[in-house]
Amino acid sequence: MNKKGIAILLFSLFFAFTAFAQGRRALRINEVMVKNDSNYIDDYGQRTAWIELYNSSYGAMEISTMYLTNDPKDPTKYPIPRGDVLTEMQPRQHLVFFADNDPNKGTFHLSFTLTPGKDNWIGIYDTDGKTLIDQVTVPANLKPNCTYALNQDGESAGDAKFDPSFWGIRDGSASKYITPGSNNVIVDKNAKAANFSKNDPAGIIMTLIAMTIVFIALILLSVCFILFGKISTQSAKKRKAEAHGADSTSREVVAGVESDSGEAIAAICFALYQHLNAHDQEENVLTINKVRRIYSPWSSKIYSLRQMPERKF
Repeated sequence: MNKKGIAILLFSLFFAFTAFAQGRRALRINEVMVKNDSNYIDDYGQRTAWIELYNSSYGAMEISTMYLTNDPKDPTKYPIPRGDVLTEMQPRQHLVFFADNDPNKGTFHLSFTLTPGKDNWIGIYDTDGKTLIDQVTVPANLKPNCTYALNQDGESAGDAKFDPSFWGIRDGSASKYITPGSNNVIVDKNAKAANFSKNDPAGIIMTLIAMTIVFIALILLSVCFILFGKISTQSAKKRKAEAHGADSTSREVVAGVESDSGEAIAAICFALYQHLNAHDQEENVLTINKVRRIYSPWSSKIYSLRQMPERKF
């Protein structure tokens, strides 16, 4: 492999590693509930503390062999097991882990619990057990059945430093939904659509905008077809000039070969007619050619038996 190939290979590997690292940093702790008395139920019908993770990237992410922990001194406290198809998080997907200290229940049951009434630190570590991907410190004043959540899903993705300005306490009220396994912000209406409907109840402006877009598209198509035709014509003239052995940039030569005179066309047609004057290839014309045969006494009618014998009286 030459130097250029090696350079391209190294650049590709660096780009792939960078994209992989960026994808890892897109994993976020999105919402946490410490005391669960009347909220989310796990697959065993139990109510326990839970931690929601969020894939803020636009590509799938395999989180198995990563680590979840509540102790910075023990970063590999809970290794996320392999073999579960759900650990391959799809783009913009949420996953809920239950902090019940019972990992034998399955992949999403952690080996530690969260303690109400005190600060709870939670961290995610990469597969090497050393690289901190994300962290959060849940405040001690979090009430039962309330969550500590990001104001926007995946906010400040790519920064493992905890910033409390991105977080807020949710109590389940109309403006502060508790959303395990779903978006933290629920949009129930489109402000722009509502404003448009208010200002244009009859839909006249919408109709005019739609018609304008259609007409503009048709005009652009017409311009494209015209330009394409001109380009094709110029290309044909250039090829014709080159066929005559002339410089395609010479205006006089191009003008001279741009069109043939009527006399030249007539002469060419007559020559072709004389050369290809085969009536059998034309319609409604039958050509009969005389077939010459070599004379033989065996085929002569003189010696045939069909002649009547002469009578002599």
